[in-house]
Amino acid sequence: MSFVRAVRLRVPSGAAKPGPSIGQALGPLGINMAQFCKEFNEKSETLYNKETPLRVELRAMSDRSYTFEIRSPPTAWLVKRAAGIDKGPTSPSIESPSGFITPEMVYQIALIKQADDNRWHLPLEGIARSVIGTARSMGIVVKEEAVEDDGGSDKKD
Repeated sequence: MSFVRAVRLRVPSGAAKPGPSIGQALGPLGINMAQFCKEFNEKSETLYNKETPLRVELRAMSDRSYTFEIRSPPTAWLVKRAAGIDKGPTSPSIESPSGFITPEMVYQIALIKQADDNRWHLPLEGIARSVIGTARSMGIVVKEEAVEDDGGSDKKD
């Protein structure tokens, strides 16, 4: 049993189906698509909401066995969700932003991204800067919001 190849896929959480998108990647490796879809759906349903696009890294072995790792959704998808938009602009610009996100949203996205196995060693600030860069490239502005007093729940003891 030796390593053959690593394949990267983008598959919706809990909704993987044997089809052309998965078949083109797994077929040449001799991996059973139905089995992969079943295992992926079982594993991903508990992690994310249904239909959330997830990045998957699959490692195929010579005996047609495989292992796969589910990673967090793409940063651009998380930023669009936080900004409340479905699609980014055709020509993004800061003068006419396509949406806004707050620093708190950037922090939450950075926490999600830091949970990935390949990012655990990176400082949260660096990941947050990367999220801000992704947002800017999409024409989404990080903007401070006026915080309303909610009865002092933010007070330090």
